[in-house]
Formats: sequence, structure tokens, C-alpha cells
Amino acid sequence: MIWMPVEPEANELLARSPLALLIAMVLDQQVPLERAFSAPLDLARRLGHEPTAAELGGLDPAALAAVFSRRPALHRFPRAMAARVQELARIIAENYDGDAAALWTSAGSGAELVQRVQALPGFGPHKARIFVALLGKQFGVRPRGWRAAAGEFGAEDARLSVADITDPASLAQVRAVKQSAKAAAKAPGGRRTPEPPAASGGTDTR
Repeated sequence: MIWMPVEPEANELLARSPLALLIAMVLDQQVPLERAFSAPLDLARRLGHEPTAAELGGLDPAALAAVFSRRPALHRFPRAMAARVQELARIIAENYDGDAAALWTSAGSGAELVQRVQALPGFGPHKARIFVALLGKQFGVRPRGWRAAAGEFGAEDARLSVADITDPASLAQVRAVKQSAKAAAKAPGGRRTPEPPAASGGTDTR
């Protein structure tokens, strides 16, 4: 069972709905973790039901953007992210027969899975590896070579990303590691790593 610092119903949705999990990861960019992983439940509530990939993909773009923009907005950039989520839904509907889980259940290796995820809107190389690590560590999705494909995020004892968050203590550890890395980058002589652009995907655990 996935655990995020959100209400139980939001966690329950993330645990049983592969589409909701993908949407949360898409939205986990330039907003706090809590906002991104609560958004799939908030979206379902605003629509009045849990949407399918085909339904999301077929909605009028302006109508979906309005749903995302309703206060409180589902993201800092609601219109752009509504479009990204809709593109994701269309890919799932067209390429995976509407079954988001087929993205990983039919992958023959960890490397193939990373490539598939990276091809989705909002997932760059960095976020794709994090998502593969999340699937492996918390959902038991472990195609051949998944840890290697996930890179540093696949390490069993890592505390680097949402893949490693299972309770309040691990959340605090992940945030501490990130804060330490940011502080080191800002220190004199430190090498500052630029933030990934929105299209490449970078998780935010603030």
C-alpha cells in the first residue's frame, strides 16, 4: 500500500488506480508533494466519479482546464497540466487499450519500462527512473533489471525520492537529503544543479 502525506482516501485511490498514480506523478512538478498526490482524488470529486483514460482523453480541453483551474487549483499551472494529463490519458487509451497498468505489466525489462515511461508527457529521464523505482519498491513491479534501470533511485537503502516514502519518518529523511543537497549546491564553490524544466519531470517533496 502506497503512503503519501495525504488523506487516506487519496492514498487508497493511488494504491488501486494505476491511472491515478500516473496522474499524480505527472503533476508532481513545481508543487508540494501533498498537492500533487491529492490531485487525482480532487479531480475525481470534481468530475463526480473516477474518470477512465478514454474519458479524460475525450473531454473538451477547455472544460478540463476549467476543472483544473477551479479554486483551489489542482496545480500551480492548471491549464498546462490539464493539457498534459489529457495527453497522457490519450496515450493510455490509444496505446494500452485504456489500461494504465499495461504500461508496466507488459514491459519485458526494466530498461524497456524506463523507455515507456519516459515517452509519456511530463516524464523526463529523471522522473522516469523515479517512477520505475516507485513501482518496484512499493508495488512489486519488478521486471528484469528494474533496479539498474532506476539508477540511484532503485537502491534498496536510498532516501532520494517519492519511491522511498513509506511513512512520516521516511518522508522526513527524503526531505532532509534534498535540503542537504540544495544547501551544498548553494555553498561557496558548490556546483549548483539547475532545476529540470517542467517538461522533463522532477519530483518535488517539499
